[in-house]
Amino acid sequence: MEEIQQSVEKRSFPPSVTPECSVLVLGSLPGDESLRQVQYYAHPRNAFWKIMGELLEFDFSLPYEERLRLLNRGGVGLWDVVASGLRPGSLDQHITRERPNDIAALLERFPGIITVCCNGTASYKYLKRYFPELFLREFPSIIQMPSTSPAAARLSYDQKLRVYGEVILPLLKGVAE
Repeated sequence: MEEIQQSVEKRSFPPSVTPECSVLVLGSLPGDESLRQVQYYAHPRNAFWKIMGELLEFDFSLPYEERLRLLNRGGVGLWDVVASGLRPGSLDQHITRERPNDIAALLERFPGIITVCCNGTASYKYLKRYFPELFLREFPSIIQMPSTSPAAARLSYDQKLRVYGEVILPLLKGVAE
């Protein structure tokens, strides 16, 4: 007998952004493991922290708060496009009744953000749906990046690392190309 998973309302975390940030990485909505641990990208097979650790030269196994601090200090902020929505499980394609975070207000509050990197197709789709005016501006530039989720297996880890490095490293202050 097949188990039916109920749609449960899920909420995003507060943004992790500081005035040093020139890049904002946007996810869609935290998955179940992230919600359980109250941490961005907490699923052990999500490549986000490993990629950022390699690019910004920190140990991705450091405690979560230290990783966030080093990420922000390195110029990268985090948030999610979806503030809340119903979703059984963790797949973005199952999100319904979503409400967006106020991404436009965050970008006004942090004018040093020159590029928004959408982590995967869903975050890009939701950003375009709820904030089409952002796509008409010169800054910040908006880039759809490959998803770091384990569900997105089209690209290998090395391919994802290369794309993130090519896009993000040139944007960060104090990072040699």
